[in-house]
Amino acid sequence: MRTLGRKLRRLLLTVLAVSFLTFLLTSLLPGDPARQILGDQATPEAVAAVRADLGLDDPLPLRYLRWLGGVLTGDLGTSYQTGQEVAEAIGERAPVTLQLGLMAVLLALLIAVPLGVLAAYRSGGTADRVITGATFSLLSMPNFMMAILAIYLFSVTLGWFPATGWEEFGDDPVESLHRAFLPAFSLAAVNIAVFTRLLRSDMIATLQEDYVTMAESKGISTARVLFRHALRPSSFSLLTVAGIQFGVLISSSVVVEQIFAVPGVGRLMYDAILQRDLLLVQGVVLVVATAFVVINFLVDALYSALDPRIRHGDR
Repeated sequence: MRTLGRKLRRLLLTVLAVSFLTFLLTSLLPGDPARQILGDQATPEAVAAVRADLGLDDPLPLRYLRWLGGVLTGDLGTSYQTGQEVAEAIGERAPVTLQLGLMAVLLALLIAVPLGVLAAYRSGGTADRVITGATFSLLSMPNFMMAILAIYLFSVTLGWFPATGWEEFGDDPVESLHRAFLPAFSLAAVNIAVFTRLLRSDMIATLQEDYVTMAESKGISTARVLFRHALRPSSFSLLTVAGIQFGVLISSSVVVEQIFAVPGVGRLMYDAILQRDLLLVQGVVLVVATAFVVINFLVDALYSALDPRIRHGDR
């Protein structure tokens, strides 16, 4: 419990630091933030009104405390371009990005786990060399290139999946998963390589443990030894990295969402940057960064719960 308390305190301090750095976005930009928001053609009266609305003439600590108070009550400001509340705009797009991130992680695990187990079991053999070479190729391919190749292969050539468009999961779950497959696969490609190589490395070490050798000597089937006796103790690092990558995917979905015309948080940020909607950019950055920090905390806590060595060491 003491360790959990320390982790919670670190979490709060980290989130507070993230909020302060995010707040500085409007203060570190060159020029007048009000002019940046309204554009070069704005009248002096309009600029003065925005400065007064944002309190830009007040001291920085006072502005931060006022802004933080609004954030704690769910008020991230209102977009000057659309007139929509920032929190509302993010809330409408967040489920889309969360669905993509979750699908990408699950898809990566579904592919990487059997590949990693096979590569470890056939370590040094043909299957291991093929899998290692394939994953090395995936590691060198950025998400946008995988997205283009996926569209060409699965949409243009085979016609299995639509290249663009989105369907809300609540309206039609099957069609939503169908339309989300290509962008999710594009995000998952690099993670397939990372997860496979990580699991392979841990599995090779686990397969050399005495209890695995004993299980094999008892005549237990190879599949049972691999997936029941060796996979679980080899999966702790994989689960940790998978959780962290889920946070990374949320923050790195900008390009993929733009390519596939997915109405998620990444595309919302892209449009906000083009429109110089600083308050919306600020809100998206805050939410994404905070989500990443919280996910890392939850993964750390889960890892401690799953691994008895860490749990006993915390006492």
